[in-house]
Amino acid sequence: METKTAESLSPEKAALERGVRVVAIGGGTGLSTLLKGLKRFVLSPAEILLNPDALAIRDLSAVVTVSDDGGSSGRLRKELNMLPPGDIRNCIVALSEDEALLSRLFRHRFEKGSGLEGHSFGNLFLAALTSLTSDFSEAVRLSSEILLTRGHIYPATTSNIELEALMEDGTRVRGETKITASKGRIRELFLVPPDVGPMPQTLEAIAHADLITIGPGSLFTSLIPNLLVRGIADAIVQSHATKVYICNLMTQANESLDLTAADHIRALNRHAQKQIFDFAMINRTPVSDELKAKYAGEGACQIVNDLDAVKSLGVVPILGDYLDEGGVARHNTERVARDLMQLAAEHPRSLRTSPIKH
Repeated sequence: METKTAESLSPEKAALERGVRVVAIGGGTGLSTLLKGLKRFVLSPAEILLNPDALAIRDLSAVVTVSDDGGSSGRLRKELNMLPPGDIRNCIVALSEDEALLSRLFRHRFEKGSGLEGHSFGNLFLAALTSLTSDFSEAVRLSSEILLTRGHIYPATTSNIELEALMEDGTRVRGETKITASKGRIRELFLVPPDVGPMPQTLEAIAHADLITIGPGSLFTSLIPNLLVRGIADAIVQSHATKVYICNLMTQANESLDLTAADHIRALNRHAQKQIFDFAMINRTPVSDELKAKYAGEGACQIVNDLDAVKSLGVVPILGDYLDEGGVARHNTERVARDLMQLAAEHPRSLRTSPIKH
């Protein structure tokens, strides 16, 4: 059978061939922050035709953890027996075409009202659509259409799950909120129930990806839960995509106390029971003394970049100035997205028949 080359395709199809497929995995504010940067590179075939040399994403998918049991999400989860909508809502807003009125509406949080206080409008909107469709994933899809998102958003699983942590002292803590509040060191994380599966669309997106990212985000409550869903870790390893860990900027006293960059990668590999990453994007900009003092008061500090240890894991470190300082340390989403796109351009899937090995 004849194989078509990019040159033999129509201009529109050739334009699509030039874009890359990206899957971003995570949760919390880290994932939504990353998606804001990646969204800038999502171009339609017509836009790619007009900018043939531009770095472009033709398909962007976000895989989002669904284990939150606190705040508005936790209340809706308990009262309506639905999946927690908060992290999903943030991703929908991050990918929306219009970040003005509709996005502000989705983020709006009620400050008073019996039953309403503390809820965000976006969470209630997803709850209403879930009630109408009897399908949370369909509610997410419809919400994405309404806000004209530049990407697909998939819950890591549509099963109702809880997190359980085995602590260093042998005790067990059940529930994301309690795990986050715990002062002990986490040895291992589990899903309850353990054998839950992903959406088929998630596995398909991973299989066809050119670039897969994990992070940034809370190690044990935003990142690792995705890898514990049956089939996701295997799909990542088997994918020919370039796999990148986006390292956190700071430790978290209750999740990653004293863990280095390499320690984060080891924890992800250990829970996935696989060696996952080809590259790790690591910030090299030191935090200010003022911010350092603020985080020290919370028992946190800047993550140590033990680059030799990272390399010993078969992972190539990519150093960049990824820190943005405001009241807190945040990733500079534009720089992270730009470097990810450059990495995808330098390691095109079309030139690989097997996953990258270092």
